[in-house]
Amino acid sequence: MSAVEFPIEPIGVIHTEFKEKFGIPRQPGLATFSRGVIELFSHKISNSLFEQACKQLYEFSHIWVIFIFHKHNSKGFKASIRPPRLGGKKKVGAFGTRSPHRPNPIGLSAVKLEKISKNKKGRVIIEVSGLDILDGSPVLDIKPYLPYADSIPTANAGWTNNSVEIFPVSFTEKALGEIEKREKKYPKFKERIIEMLEIDPRPASQKVKYTPKNKENEGKKFGFILLDYDIKWEITDSGFRVYDIEDLINGKIQSKSK
Repeated sequence: MSAVEFPIEPIGVIHTEFKEKFGIPRQPGLATFSRGVIELFSHKISNSLFEQACKQLYEFSHIWVIFIFHKHNSKGFKASIRPPRLGGKKKVGAFGTRSPHRPNPIGLSAVKLEKISKNKKGRVIIEVSGLDILDGSPVLDIKPYLPYADSIPTANAGWTNNSVEIFPVSFTEKALGEIEKREKKYPKFKERIIEMLEIDPRPASQKVKYTPKNKENEGKKFGFILLDYDIKWEITDSGFRVYDIEDLINGKIQSKSK
């Protein structure tokens, strides 16, 4: 029996703080201070169609966002992957994970609904928080989160561990000074950095090779992009320390362009 094809078009795009895949929280809700804006497109039938579709949506505290992993760069479907939660040591079937390497690169995230309004173009914009989505991801659909149906307290978490290892995060005086300069433009900037860094955003291979528990790794330097900044950090004896924050030049890390 041949598969039936269904034409699907994005209804909008989501703008987030995460400009690259590295550093994005691996699940929604882990970075509560992360913010994003869903911009709905103008519908080809009527400019007000999506505006009408959002009526009563504001009554819900959370929503499901169905989106496309538009930059996962997968060359075909991978039936088995090595999840970061397992340290990259064990393979798991793709359908038993939330990896972007799927037959259809579709993502699903439950996020907090902050505000619904319209931008200068007259398009509906939906402000959300607690997200784990790459900037520019096409949005396919939006649905309200229903606690009585979507929350299952007795559910089995399978191979995943319900607890996430949290590492202490510290800052140098230089880094704190850079944060202070940006707090007015981006409130809770320090807290945003902590939420991303304390759960160790690195891929499994780096986590295993450069663990904070090994003294030989102290001072090993890394970085990730948040908003328009390159967050530079290093391994300490127990966790991570942010030692500098630099502006990006034309979306590129300064240190790499020197």
